[in-house]
Amino acid sequence: MTESATSNFKPVFRSSPFLDAMGSFQYHGWGEDLVMGVRVEKQACNARGIAHAGFLTGLADVALGYSLSTSTDPPGRYLTVNLSLDFSGNAKLGDWLETSVDIQKIGKRLAFANAYIQVNESRIARASAVFARVNSQVLHEKRDGDGGSQ
Repeated sequence: MTESATSNFKPVFRSSPFLDAMGSFQYHGWGEDLVMGVRVEKQACNARGIAHAGFLTGLADVALGYSLSTSTDPPGRYLTVNLSLDFSGNAKLGDWLETSVDIQKIGKRLAFANAYIQVNESRIARASAVFARVNSQVLHEKRDGDGGSQ
């Protein structure tokens, strides 16, 4: 993908040390129209020089979670409950990856969504996920000593 084709992307609005280590994530759009983009860098490749499955899984998880979060007003908080990927192709060092997300349902407790990862026009992975809806109070209670891991 050319530089001009990626010019409508901007740095992701929320990052973490894990995301920063994976690559320079970018996005455009919001909610179900949110598209994540990232260039495959050396640290994302396996010994064969293609994007590692763990990297692609991380990209799918972030795209799904951010898309779900920004699809409601106010933005929701979600934790991954289940994530399954099927790989139908691969990406090489330097390839530009983009995601698309299809939100199936957002319920009171669970949200269901699918994502696709593409290199140019070729889909290389399909992800299916279930997320738990949580509120900030629940997250803080878990962190503040009841033994929760999230």
